[in-house]
Amino acid sequence: MTYDAIVLAGGAARRLGGADKPALHVGGRALLDRVLDACADAATTVVVGGRRPTARPVRWTREDPPGAGPVAALDAGLRATTAELVLVLSADLPFLDRATVRTLLDSAGGDGALLRDPTGRDQPLVAAYRAEPLRREIALLATEHGTLSGLPLRALTADLDLTKVTDSAPLASFDCDTWEDLAVARARIREHGNVLDQWITAVKTELGIDVAVDTKILLDLARDAAHGVARPAAPLTTFLVGYAAARAEAAGGDPATAVAEASRKAADLALRWAAEAEAEAEARENGSG
Repeated sequence: MTYDAIVLAGGAARRLGGADKPALHVGGRALLDRVLDACADAATTVVVGGRRPTARPVRWTREDPPGAGPVAALDAGLRATTAELVLVLSADLPFLDRATVRTLLDSAGGDGALLRDPTGRDQPLVAAYRAEPLRREIALLATEHGTLSGLPLRALTADLDLTKVTDSAPLASFDCDTWEDLAVARARIREHGNVLDQWITAVKTELGIDVAVDTKILLDLARDAAHGVARPAAPLTTFLVGYAAARAEAAGGDPATAVAEASRKAADLALRWAAEAEAEAEARENGSG
């Protein structure tokens, strides 16, 4: 499905004391980069706000005048897009994921679809819109009010036929408006049940790779190598498995399958290594007896 993405990143962040909110980090990555990763397959990504470094290339634009509010910012973003379907996101969503984005895009019947958070609130800045009705409503608002400056988003969405998508990932719509919100996000990303997945995602993004990682297989391999050979064998073995996967991909193979196969072979080797050591130890013990 072809779509364009508009990320609004120009708010004043008054409750953050005017800090550059999109550049603040959660899990070692800027909030803006985390949002950009969730819509990495957009045909065109437009960021409305001041230019800043980003992990991937985007188009930049500003509302006129700067600080005129979300409707004016959305209008500026729309002028830089051409797709019939437009994903609209705020730049402060640390837990937004690609699955949620895909659900919104797939649900965009009528005039579009927006996310409804666990408290029942609609989130117009986590939404997929049909571009034509969105442009129509913006034009009507401009004619009615003479300006888009300061208009709330509800004035734009009130007459749109939008499908409401329940937030299946409860944190997908969590945004960081205050320092307390930021602290909560940073704490949640390090919770026991989340930290490994979040870390793997962050590393893959940092290294520019996109391969399915079966965490259990690799952790089991690391355990077998550490226990059956020596502790330093764990990271070295998993590195070699990754290298084998890279070679397989270069030869036209599936890297995820290569990881699974290399992990199986290395784990079997570690178990044979451990069994041999145990047999030798038992033989020495029997001999000394």
